Formats: sequence, structure tokens, C-alpha cells
Amino acid sequence: MPTYQYRCTNCGNELELVQKMSDNSLTICPKCEKETFERVITAEGGFVLKGSGFYKTDYAKGKPAAAPASPSPCSTGACSGGSCPLAS
Repeated sequence: MPTYQYRCTNCGNELELVQKMSDNSLTICPKCEKETFERVITAEGGFVLKGSGFYKTDYAKGKPAAAPASPSPCSTGACSGGSCPLAS
């Protein structure tokens, strides 16, 4: 069930409430008892897909890292002395 945030435009009272999506919005403030209670639109929370079978868990892992390249004979000192094994 989603969490809704309410704010009273009369007294400023704020309240977070867990409600079913099918429940009616509250309109009467529990603090000042006036009909000035409104649901506030927030960007908190979010829709989270849990478990396997979703893009985030199965496909967004990225590509595996490439294997490190082996060192060339020239960088290991095999070319010192005037002959390079790669030149043959």
C-alpha cells in the first residue's frame, strides 16, 4: 500500500498515512478539525521491482571486464641486444 502525505492549509499540520489506492482522500484536519486537509504530491519513494525477471536485476549488470593483455616481448626486455623476436 502506498504512503500518502497530507498537509492542512489552515494550521500547517502534516501527516503521512498508509492507505489503499481505493481509499478516499482525507479532507478534515485531525488537529484543527477544519476541512482544509489536502493530499500533497511528493517525489519520495518510488516504484521498485524486486526479484528476478526485471531489467534492473537481470540485464543491467553490464558487460564483463576484458582479460588483461599479455605483456609484449619488447616490454619484458626480450628485444635488448639488438634482435626483436617479433621482427621474424
